[in-house]
Amino acid sequence: MGSPEFAVPTLQALVDAAHEVVCVYTQPPRPGGRRGKELTPTPVHQRASDLGIEVRHPTSLKSPEEQAAFAALDADIAVVAAYGLILPQAILDAPRLGCLNVHASILPHWRGAAPIHRAVMAGDPVTGVTIMQMEAGLDTGPMIAFARTPIEDKTTGELTEELAEIGAQLMVGTLIDFGVLHPLPQDDAQATYAAKIDKAEARIDWNRPAEEVVRHVHGLSPFPGAWFELDGQRLKLLRAELVEGSGAPGEVLDDRFAIACGEGALRPVELQRAGKPRMDLDTFLRGNAVAEGTVLG
Repeated sequence: MGSPEFAVPTLQALVDAAHEVVCVYTQPPRPGGRRGKELTPTPVHQRASDLGIEVRHPTSLKSPEEQAAFAALDADIAVVAAYGLILPQAILDAPRLGCLNVHASILPHWRGAAPIHRAVMAGDPVTGVTIMQMEAGLDTGPMIAFARTPIEDKTTGELTEELAEIGAQLMVGTLIDFGVLHPLPQDDAQATYAAKIDKAEARIDWNRPAEEVVRHVHGLSPFPGAWFELDGQRLKLLRAELVEGSGAPGEVLDDRFAIACGEGALRPVELQRAGKPRMDLDTFLRGNAVAEGTVLG
């Protein structure tokens, strides 16, 4: 049970490990493509079809009919990775061994919809994957296995790819040892919540310290993308680095586009204009000289 690219490695790893995947559940196809109108299946749907696995994409699992159809699969276990639908208790109870979730944080930290974004934006030094026995609460179930990785200067996009592969292998290992593993209850007092990213968060606030702005940029890269205004046009900043310098917040400090923040300064490394491919700083400056003293919006 999964939908985005994050869940594809787990599906592939289960198949490669010779598990019988009796069915794949995923989000329904949604408008996409070049014109934004063609119904586009999820990445998990596409991979499952390539593998010849039955795919179901209900809009809800609340109806008795959907729950009966799920129970009729007679599955030993359900593996869930970024599915995107709430699993009612009848679904959680249907597989003989329950439902296991691949969650992209070290629980109980960053329960919720955007654990990778929030870990990067908060400046956490380490993140990882937790395999969790699912229950009715939001990412509250007992923990079965962990794997960690340093965040360093990685973007959310880079970490998502890395954690997807880590989670896939961790799930395969968990299934091998499932009979002897001892689930560990979560400490709710230590829990933090990873709220869904709101597009209103994406505008860069140059009054914040440069270190916070860089984390903000990396946490929202590639989607939705942190942005600022230059000459009235919106520019996404997808990667940045800290540099020496000071000035009024948003002021361009040199001909290499160093930008002053509330404390310190940063320099763009990768940018993107609306509707255009991403580009490195040198490519951008060749066609867009930005004068020292320019104040960004």
